[in-house]
Amino acid sequence: MLTPSLSRHGRRVAGCASGLAGVLGAVLSGVLAAPPAQAQALFGAGEVDANRFLLVAAPIGSAGERFQLNIYEQLKGTRPCFAVGEGKPAAVNPLLSTFDFTGICSRFIDANGYSLRIGGSDLATSYRLSVVREGQDILLVARPTKATGLGEMVVARTGGLGSGFLKLELEPNWRLMRRQFGGRSLGHVYVYTDAAPVAAPGGMPSAMPGMPAAVPGMPGMPAAKPPEGQSASPAAPAPATDAPAAR
Repeated sequence: MLTPSLSRHGRRVAGCASGLAGVLGAVLSGVLAAPPAQAQALFGAGEVDANRFLLVAAPIGSAGERFQLNIYEQLKGTRPCFAVGEGKPAAVNPLLSTFDFTGICSRFIDANGYSLRIGGSDLATSYRLSVVREGQDILLVARPTKATGLGEMVVARTGGLGSGFLKLELEPNWRLMRRQFGGRSLGHVYVYTDAAPVAAPGGMPSAMPGMPAAVPGMPGMPAAKPPEGQSASPAAPAPATDAPAAR
């Protein structure tokens, strides 16, 4: 007499377990299928000690005429990770390349280690950071990788031409932050600003032509107001830049 009862009980337990598995599967499927904007919102940004970091235009190629972004971090004071010269552009001696810097220094040399962030929006998948020569300067620029409606932004500069490793000085309102998840710091660095920059009157713009003063949809960034006497109308997105990154 006990066997049928246990059998019915087992079927009920199995049915509940199957239902729970279905619910969990649906939730997990929804998370994995979430659009990038929702997924990016999972990451926060934490402050760092700027004195421990250095942005560098690192030469690449046999002639050393092209550059890529390197970011060095001094974790411990056991040995210096880099030395910076005087003047502009300031030459950098990457000392960490001469010893085993494990636990002493960190080195971020590509998009796996750093990305762009504006306010609450992680732009790792829609912008790339490239070091380019522009006139008599070497610039760190953020370039869109797809049609985002945004233009290029000047993020940092060396302050002159030179060879070898050169220090990059961040433009006003730009700083470094650390990517976080659940309040825990990760091994990824943001090149960060609170809001999309605009051109400075009478000087080199921190935003290339086509960059709006506000980024629609980004948290904390108000929409630009139309001129008096005109009604607001959607702005046509600027075309994405197809030029290859200088690596």
